[in-house]
Amino acid sequence: MHEFELIKNYFSKISKNNKSALDLNDDVFFDKNKGVVISIDTYLVGSHFINFKSPRLVITKVLRSSISDLICKGVKPKFYFISGSGNKISFSKKNLLEISSSLQKEQKRFNINLCGGDTTFSNKLSFTITSLGYSNNIIYRNKAKLNDDIYVTGNLGDSFIGLQILKKKIKLNKKDTKFFINKYYQPELQIKLCDYFLKFANTSIDISDGLFDDLKKMINRQNLSFKLYEKSLPISLNLKKLIIDKNFKKINVVTNGDDYQVLFTANTNKERIIKKISRNMGVKITKIGKIISGKNRSFIINSKGKQIQANKKGYIHQF
Repeated sequence: MHEFELIKNYFSKISKNNKSALDLNDDVFFDKNKGVVISIDTYLVGSHFINFKSPRLVITKVLRSSISDLICKGVKPKFYFISGSGNKISFSKKNLLEISSSLQKEQKRFNINLCGGDTTFSNKLSFTITSLGYSNNIIYRNKAKLNDDIYVTGNLGDSFIGLQILKKKIKLNKKDTKFFINKYYQPELQIKLCDYFLKFANTSIDISDGLFDDLKKMINRQNLSFKLYEKSLPISLNLKKLIIDKNFKKINVVTNGDDYQVLFTANTNKERIIKKISRNMGVKITKIGKIISGKNRSFIINSKGKQIQANKKGYIHQF
């Protein structure tokens, strides 16, 4: 049983009387009357990060990937709570100083504040982050419209290469190694667009589990599918060069998740304003496909113009 089956079969029913829970099928809890938006995420060593050799980088990734849930909804995060389980080794004085220093830098970067949390002893290291923001509206899942354009912010695939380097599956020169590992640990969040997403996005999600999987989740309760163009999927110059040098397939590199870019749909008549905002804010926003009719019909047009089914699986927890 995977994580979404678990939620649907055992927990969705008991949240039915709470509209703010959004049927446990969105990134956040949203109390529209009080204007409160909340997300919560748990991160476990071995599942979400390989090891704890660099506490500064791990905690940066943990916090950023958590507040990303709010940002993709068009909500600026304001507060967060952090709970950690560890032992004397993982929570040594040196490591705790690194964690504290890193969190302080992230607070300044994103204008957020720590409000509390909890600590417990465990030989299995984990962190849980609760993020909170305020808004009178959010961008919901399952609000895409037929013929909507599909967009994504930033670049895709750099984080995946960073993870492969950390797993010692790829060996690169020192400069490229640093670039890709930094992209893995320090995802580039598009917080500058928070005030604009609601102006043009019909539905949205952040890319954590993989491009195909997250797109499917974004429209999972609609009679819709998607069409993507491989040539349009945005990548960095570093990744473009690597794909050529290593003869990698682009589609296999950019669909694995951990990018924490914002994936959204918009009416075709919003293209002009999206391009203008992208230019004015200095944030890359790329049109990558189209919403089409029917369920389970999603496909991608590859670089050779061939239509292939979008079946590649991203990351999913199995129980």
